[in-house]
Amino acid sequence: MWWDVIHAGQEPPRMRVNRARFSPGARTNWHSYVLGQALYVVSGVALIGTRGGTICEDHPSETVTCPPEEEHWHGATPDRFMEHLALWEGTGDGSTETTWAVPVTDDQYNSPRTRDLPRTTP
Repeated sequence: MWWDVIHAGQEPPRMRVNRARFSPGARTNWHSYVLGQALYVVSGVALIGTRGGTICEDHPSETVTCPPEEEHWHGATPDRFMEHLALWEGTGDGSTETTWAVPVTDDQYNSPRTRDLPRTTP
């Protein structure tokens, strides 16, 4: 996985935007954001997993939101590259806005997928 910072907001606004690109099978570690995160899929198929065991499959031009403090991961399918825009708001108080945790296991990554997680429209 690799990313480019598109916007690293300072006060104001505190919006952050990264373009993230994943090779087939690549994924983030488990993580959460203090104020939540939105992921807009640019190309490929994005997998977004939650601690409840749900993996949402999102396609280009779809946006999925991850609520504040919800531990999740995102990555590419095993057979395709994927690119998304990651958007989140900084806390503005100097505290850590992202909490990184352990790697996603192969069993977690290979769990069944759904198309039923909350989405927003662009």
